[in-house]
Amino acid sequence: MTLSEAVDVGLCAHPQVQGAWAAIKVQAAALGEARAVYLPTVNASVSRVSDRTSFPGSNLEATSLRDNAKSIGMSWRLFDFGGRAASNKSASDLLNAALASHDATLQKTLETLVGAYFDAHTALAVWQAKLKGEELARTTLETAQRKQHRGAGTQSDTLQATTALAKAALDRSRALGEYRKAMAMLVYALGLPAETQFELAPDLADDHHDMSRDLDAWLVQARHQHPAIVASRAQVAAAQEKEKTIRSEGLPSLDVTGNMYRNGRPNQGIPAVNTIEKVVALTVNIPIFDGFANRYKVRGAQAQIEQQQAKLLETTHQVLAGVVEAHADAQSALDNLESSRLLLQAAENALASVQRKFDRGASDILEILSTQAALADAQQQRIRCLAEWRSARLRLLAASGELGRQDIAKQD
Repeated sequence: MTLSEAVDVGLCAHPQVQGAWAAIKVQAAALGEARAVYLPTVNASVSRVSDRTSFPGSNLEATSLRDNAKSIGMSWRLFDFGGRAASNKSASDLLNAALASHDATLQKTLETLVGAYFDAHTALAVWQAKLKGEELARTTLETAQRKQHRGAGTQSDTLQATTALAKAALDRSRALGEYRKAMAMLVYALGLPAETQFELAPDLADDHHDMSRDLDAWLVQARHQHPAIVASRAQVAAAQEKEKTIRSEGLPSLDVTGNMYRNGRPNQGIPAVNTIEKVVALTVNIPIFDGFANRYKVRGAQAQIEQQQAKLLETTHQVLAGVVEAHADAQSALDNLESSRLLLQAAENALASVQRKFDRGASDILEILSTQAALADAQQQRIRCLAEWRSARLRLLAASGELGRQDIAKQD
């Protein structure tokens, strides 16, 4: 399984991503509802009416009428001092906020999935290094035993080599346990059944071209495009439009209505003859006094604007602080990456040289065991530096709001 495949599998099943997508649908429906107020509303009704009239104490006969009463009415708001426009803009801003929140959820989920994948890869690399260390210790023991049989070595050398092999086997066993644990955590992060088994793709390249930008460029990018900041900024805009909508409720509005009634109005008696009544009205609604309710609503909306602005400042501060920390970690990890490569190369060359001397009897067991330990440490440092670089690089991409599917594809 490659990194791209792991991300695809994880995103398809992650509940937070599904919830964020559902939130987008909710806000899209709310935007449609806000746009609907620009259109007229039409209502029609049909009723079957039975009307019986009697005259107690009189010689007049009772009358009975049965007929269908029908009506249709239309209402259309023509002017409202910007209330509908503000409500529509608020709904649009909330939809943008939901979209940005969805992107933020994707970023967070990607960071979690990629982290779990890299942890598994690191554990695999450690296990493979311990396997090589065990093979090397076994080779050293076999050489020590051959030298002892020829009389060129001592039993002490053989025992020390045996001890080194036992320690290497223990380290390999522990590394295998950590690898299995990391794979189990990766399976869980991907949302797959616990018994799912798969192999990781070959190791990833340590590309580091992203560090060509300085810290200021990363900060500017995060401030403009990080999903969390974009979502918070849209929330502020939505709160401002909401305040305009509430304020317009205390201002006059203009409506036009039209109705047509056949055989009387609804819930009224039927006339003696068929009738058709048409009514057209132009109505100006002027709020005069509502117990200061609208004033308090406006104050509440203004307080919500201040609250959203404070959240925007807090979110911006947290994001930029994360960028500064991630940039420093990535720069340090990149510097360590080259140093670890040189260290590993030197340790490999040293071991090759000592092995040749040991095979010719020009070196003792302590020197070769010490060189093997140095190589094992160099391998461990190299693996650690690679893991730190990958983690820091992707944390920097995520902190700046740049981590996306295309960046994951570059890793494969």
